[in-house]
Amino acid sequence: MAGLTATEKKLAEYKCNTNEAIQLKLVRFPEDLEDENTTFNPEYSHQVFGDDEVAFGYKGLKILLYYIAGNLSTLFRIEYTSRVNEKFDCVEADDVESKIREIIPPGFCTNTDDFVSLLEKEVNFKPFGMLLHTYSIHNEEAGEDITYQIYKADMTCPGFREYHERLQTFLMWFIETASFIDVDDERWNYFLVFEKYNKDGATLFATVGYMTVYNYYVYPDKTRPRVSQMLILPPFQGEGHGAQLLETVHRYYMSSPTVLDITAEDPSENYVKLRDFVLVKLCQDLVCFSPVKLMQGFSQEMVTEAQQKLKINKQHTRRVYEILRLRATNMGDAEQSRSYRLDVKRRLIGPYKKKQRELAKMRRCLRPEEMTNQLNQIDLNLQREQLEESFQQLVSDYRRVLERLAQA
Repeated sequence: MAGLTATEKKLAEYKCNTNEAIQLKLVRFPEDLEDENTTFNPEYSHQVFGDDEVAFGYKGLKILLYYIAGNLSTLFRIEYTSRVNEKFDCVEADDVESKIREIIPPGFCTNTDDFVSLLEKEVNFKPFGMLLHTYSIHNEEAGEDITYQIYKADMTCPGFREYHERLQTFLMWFIETASFIDVDDERWNYFLVFEKYNKDGATLFATVGYMTVYNYYVYPDKTRPRVSQMLILPPFQGEGHGAQLLETVHRYYMSSPTVLDITAEDPSENYVKLRDFVLVKLCQDLVCFSPVKLMQGFSQEMVTEAQQKLKINKQHTRRVYEILRLRATNMGDAEQSRSYRLDVKRRLIGPYKKKQRELAKMRRCLRPEEMTNQLNQIDLNLQREQLEESFQQLVSDYRRVLERLAQA
């Protein structure tokens, strides 16, 4: 902070990192309100507080956003130890409350007593829509199996519109480029994950995560469901719920004769890894992916069977093939290893060959000096290095998928 004036130094003390200031909770019991172990923070806050993710004008700022675990009724409160006043060159503190009010729906609580009163009514909350799948995961800490359920809902379910308005606020904190969807468009499907838990002898439900899927029309009489948003809430991450949700959604659409295939909108790196695992798990028992057929290379039979039976498109099927062929390949055998490497690199080299075709066209219309400039941009040795790096990274990613599959 060298070179700052005394006033600037003083003002700098009133800057707060909003990722640290925002405190989120999923509350099941009144004692959770005071338990720091139930608190979690956002990964992002730039969509609300700007690229710097800073709120100005406060010391010790806390933005409390507490949700009842099931129906997500909300407590919103702002706390701070001090706030700037007009003595500092008439500067004003950021209007934090207005920024938060822009994304959370009305009807939230502002005091703890009202929130606890709502918590007592949580026993009446039940999941929305149609039950698709039930599964259990062993909890080491609790020493027991915990049951989870996945439901498909839509806006005709009583109370779901209001619930979804509260649920979608989490997107702003955990998806980097999140936006709210048009819920009046009937082509949206909603898939929800809930945990069943006991409280005073009653069975209650806690929200775990959700997925939104948009059903695109494909001429003449098909649809192409596209995953738009997917979020497992932080307290439940790393437990396998994402894979359960994605597989359940795939199985739901697989049964529909009008569905062509299932895609995703601008998938993140983590989503691609999750999809790899789920699709490989679904495909591994198909006859066309037997070890013998894998060693014969990628085939139209694989494309057709994966699309017709599992609603997987050609691009994703090719990736599944490469993962399963890696499992069937003895990489310690020089010939098998070489065959696998060449097979994958033939696909990876596609963009480079496209560039070469473009150059061939340029030769017919560029002057010699212009052509030289274009050729100078292409370093064949560099291309080979990039190709090898891409291959090694793929193999590393594929091995992680296979390791997870072996543990499933």
